[in-house]
Amino acid sequence: EYDPWEPFNDKTFWFNRKFDQYLLKPVSTGYHWVVPDVVQESLKNALTNVGVARRLVNNLLQLNMPGAGREVGRFLINSTLGVAGFFDVAKSWFGLEKSDRDTGQTFGVWGMGQGPYLVLPLLPPLTLRDGVGFAFDVALDPLLYFAPFAALAGRTGATVVNDRSQNLEFYENVEETSLDLYSAVRNGYLQRRAKVVEEARAPRSAPAVEMSVELRPVT
Repeated sequence: EYDPWEPFNDKTFWFNRKFDQYLLKPVSTGYHWVVPDVVQESLKNALTNVGVARRLVNNLLQLNMPGAGREVGRFLINSTLGVAGFFDVAKSWFGLEKSDRDTGQTFGVWGMGQGPYLVLPLLPPLTLRDGVGFAFDVALDPLLYFAPFAALAGRTGATVVNDRSQNLEFYENVEETSLDLYSAVRNGYLQRRAKVVEEARAPRSAPAVEMSVELRPVT
């Protein structure tokens, strides 16, 4: 695996683990104990609904028109029938699954190499390509231009804690079963990203009649 910055990455990974161990995990555990699962899921749905711009734009940039149309339909249905997105009616009633497209994936579809593996403080694993893509994804957040900084910070914190709360057992299992956690996280991330890029390329090379064929880490 292409990891020329491993000394820096390893130290940053250690910092992120300590941050998770002493702050994020305890907060998320308390949150998970206090907040019912249905409320956690509703919050996740609402945050997913607000993030439609990233998925829509990247579906269009990847020439995945069925995916783009599905995102528009999901947003309209969930924003109305789903009570501002708190309920994923588009999926449960109409079978419309979201397509988790991002700019790093789009760069990969366009043929850009992933570049070196990169671990930054308080962020999930990245590559150089995905790091640049992450910056573009942040710029595609409509709330960035309308909501005050405090509101954005609060939403980001809520997203991180809510996601961590919903994956407590998953992270514990990964830590317990990995002899070298750094390598396990790195290799798992790089393999997953290579897979999603390859899957995103498939509809582009398929015949037009098959364009409807459509296909989601960790600090």
